[in-house]
Amino acid sequence: MDFSLSEDQQLLKKTVREFAEAEIGPHAREWDEKQAFPREVFTKLGELGLMGVVWPARYGGSEMSTLDYAIVMEELARVDAGVALSVAAHNSLSSGHIFLAGSEDQKKKYLTPLARGEKVGCWGLTENSAGSDAGGTKTTAVRDGAHWVLNGSKTFITNGRVADTAVVMAVTDRARGNKGISAFILERGMKGFRSGKKEDKLGVRSSDTSELVFEDCRVPAQNLLGQEGHGFVDTLKILDRGRIGIAAFSIGIAQASLEASMTYSQGSRPSSSRSRTWPPG
Repeated sequence: MDFSLSEDQQLLKKTVREFAEAEIGPHAREWDEKQAFPREVFTKLGELGLMGVVWPARYGGSEMSTLDYAIVMEELARVDAGVALSVAAHNSLSSGHIFLAGSEDQKKKYLTPLARGEKVGCWGLTENSAGSDAGGTKTTAVRDGAHWVLNGSKTFITNGRVADTAVVMAVTDRARGNKGISAFILERGMKGFRSGKKEDKLGVRSSDTSELVFEDCRVPAQNLLGQEGHGFVDTLKILDRGRIGIAAFSIGIAQASLEASMTYSQGSRPSSSRSRTWPPG
C-alpha cells in the first residue's frame, strides 16, 4: 500500500507550511501571552480555502479530502496549536454538524460564510455535568409557538467568545433520555444569548475557550438543526469525525516538539519566524 502524498497534497502541505511560518509564526508567542484570538488569520485562511476544506464548492468549500484536512491541521498545529485548535472546532464541529444535519437552506445560510472564513463557528456540547457523555445535558429548549426558548449554559467551548455562529445541544424532551436531545443553530446577537467566563488556560491560549449562556433565548423554529431528538445521535457522529483532525493536530505538536528539542540539543536557537506556543519556553 502506498502511503505517499500526491503532488497536489505535497503542494498543499508546502502552501500551508509557508503560510503558517510567515503569517502565524512571528506572532504566535505574543498571541499566546496576551490570549489574543487572531481573527485576521481566519480571514486569510478562508481566502486560501482552508476554513471549509472538505465542504462542497456550492457551500463555499474547497471539496478536498479528509486526508487533505489532516495535512492542514498538522501544518497549522506545528506552528501554533492555538490557531489549529480553533480551526478544528470551526471545521469539524460547528460546520461539520451543519453539513451533516442541516437543511439545504441552513447550509446555504450558515455553512457558506463559515466555509469562506467570513464567520467563525463554535459547538456547544460540554456542560459541568455533560461532556462527551451528552446524556447529562441540562440545557433545555421548550417550544413556544414559532420559537424554541433555550435556558442553561455550556462550558469549555472553543471559540465561545469570538464565534458568530453556534451549534448548541439542548434537551427538548427529558422523558426520552438521549433521544430527547436536539441541536440548534444560534447567531451572535440573539436576545438571551451571551458569552460567559473566559478560561485562563495553561496552553493554546490564542484559542478562545469560554462559557455560553442562554437566558430565555428565543431561537426561531427553523433553526432546529436536524430532526428533533436526533441531537445526541448526530453528536456522536460529529465527535467520531472530529477525532481525525485532533489526531493530525497532535502530530503537528509532536513534530514541533521534536524540532525544538533537536535545535536546543544542537546549541542553536530557533529563528523568530518559527517561534511557537508549543513547546513552552
